[in-house]
Amino acid sequence: MGGEQPELLDLFCCAGGAGEGYRRAGFRVTGVDIVDRPRYPGRFVQADALEYLAALITSGEVRRFAMIHNSPPCQAGCALTVGTNASRGWGREHVQLIPALRDLLDASGVPYVIEQPDGKAPVRKDLRLCGEMFGLGVLRHRNFEISGWKFLQPPHLPHRGRVRGWRHGTYHDGPYVAAYGKGGGKATVPEMQEAMGIHWTDVREELTEAIPPAYAEWIGATFLATSRLPA
Repeated sequence: MGGEQPELLDLFCCAGGAGEGYRRAGFRVTGVDIVDRPRYPGRFVQADALEYLAALITSGEVRRFAMIHNSPPCQAGCALTVGTNASRGWGREHVQLIPALRDLLDASGVPYVIEQPDGKAPVRKDLRLCGEMFGLGVLRHRNFEISGWKFLQPPHLPHRGRVRGWRHGTYHDGPYVAAYGKGGGKATVPEMQEAMGIHWTDVREELTEAIPPAYAEWIGATFLATSRLPA
């Protein structure tokens, strides 16, 4: 790569919680999302992520990327969908994109990461990160399937208390905010911004779907420190 910044493809990028972390780690980032994301902190392409990746593979352009990060929609396998919502007959059917995505990623030959929340999504839990590992004001546990490189799992530190909010009619205080949904003591937009270290967007939907940049910064720095990239 001749001293240039390595490139990273950020699929299903939303507002760029992951993208900003990889940028801080030293990558030049391209984000892809089917919805326009004008606040994305890098080059942005509005497109269907699977179709865009397939076209890159067909053209051979995918090989210019050192790594591909993927945060496909999680509703089909997240804990809320398969737990509370399913038990009460709420919600709707959600398409599970991960198997088709993984097939394309394997065909690309590029190292990759697939990120998902806790739940029953069909991903390996090769890596698990938590906000407490980075001194954040959210717990936001996330699982990562890793392919094409090796890493060390950092220790999962004990939580300092509860997530603040109402649970079954009782209010609990705590050092972490609930950065999802509305009502029940959920975090305000400014609280979510501060807790996750995301200040370039004030759109609630984008904040509730984002991972803290600290997660991707750690993953990206680890990848760059342990991988032998082309010269």
